[in-house]
Amino acid sequence: MKKIPYATQWIDNDDIAAVVKTLRSAFLTQGPLVAGFEKAVADYCGAKYAVAVSNGTAALHLACLAADLKPGDEVITSPITFVASANAALYVGAKPVFADIDSGTALIDPAEVKKKITRKTRAIIPVDFAGHPADLKAIKELAAKHKLMVIEDAAHSLGADYRSKKVGACQYADMTVLSFHPVKLITSGEGGMVLTNSRKLYNKLVLLRTHGITRDADSLKENHGPWYYEMQTLGFNYRITDFQCALGISQLKKLPDFVKRRRIIVAAYNKAFSRQDGITALENKDQAASAHHLYILRFAQDRFSASRRQIFEAYRRAGIMVNVHYIPVYWQPYYQALGYKKGLCPRAEKFYEEAITLPLYPRMTGSDVNKVIRATKAIISKTIRKNS
Repeated sequence: MKKIPYATQWIDNDDIAAVVKTLRSAFLTQGPLVAGFEKAVADYCGAKYAVAVSNGTAALHLACLAADLKPGDEVITSPITFVASANAALYVGAKPVFADIDSGTALIDPAEVKKKITRKTRAIIPVDFAGHPADLKAIKELAAKHKLMVIEDAAHSLGADYRSKKVGACQYADMTVLSFHPVKLITSGEGGMVLTNSRKLYNKLVLLRTHGITRDADSLKENHGPWYYEMQTLGFNYRITDFQCALGISQLKKLPDFVKRRRIIVAAYNKAFSRQDGITALENKDQAASAHHLYILRFAQDRFSASRRQIFEAYRRAGIMVNVHYIPVYWQPYYQALGYKKGLCPRAEKFYEEAITLPLYPRMTGSDVNKVIRATKAIISKTIRKNS
């Protein structure tokens, strides 16, 4: 039986050729393609500056450092995200504070963010979930009122539009963080990036990426000669390679087509499932055009004779390799040991208990899409409570 994954990369001969060309060049790392990738993404998104790093988590970490977050500070973020969004706050000694989601979109709810702001709050990390940008304008207004930094976690939303601009333009964020993991919109294998319109933040990010070391003659405290460099702060080795950036540049050229194909698949899913009892898809708001990183259905548990796990396993038996995004971050044992309790964000918890992620990636064929639709309808037909 052919198995359909929930997501996978699409690497073609052009991508392979770009990487091979770099492998045969004089530079494997810290060469011209790093800056080339940064410029290509910044130009695409409409941001002034970009700093490419080894992965999306490293990008979040550096963004928190550049924001000057410290022990005792609080950072508000969503519980429906990968753990990296909150972990980045922990890396700098700050405390993650979880605000509940909007039930329709599964995005962090600005009204809930407002409730969580205290005198210790220093930043907000809104997450663009499943490809749909968060309500960044409302979040930025809150942040401006309370003098908070906004670090947009856009790992899911490269290629999306928000209020007539591309995600990453930093119209409503001090920094925007991207991921280029293989299941994301484009891939460089591993890789991440921070976008910003602030020269000050950009300079901090560049310094922190490479051990806190600079060779910039205008920034040196001393200068012993052309070989001289200085470590001016405690930084990290979060560099990305040239051959990864070669792949990223090649992939970026295909991003519009990738997003177009994702939107076609989502339209087919929405048409097929719009009148199905017991299930709902995520809402899309008018101010945004989602990049559709994930397609998630919610199965109302009171409408089905089967549990979410049984429905999940039925998909897997049919060769549909569904997934679940996400377990609320504060449910993780590490966070429980820190004192976070279940019940903190009721809407997020209900969402987790109902959600199943269906396959969605540009290389899906029409036959693949139809197989997912047929399997979904068959599972619903067998498990829906007829008299509910």
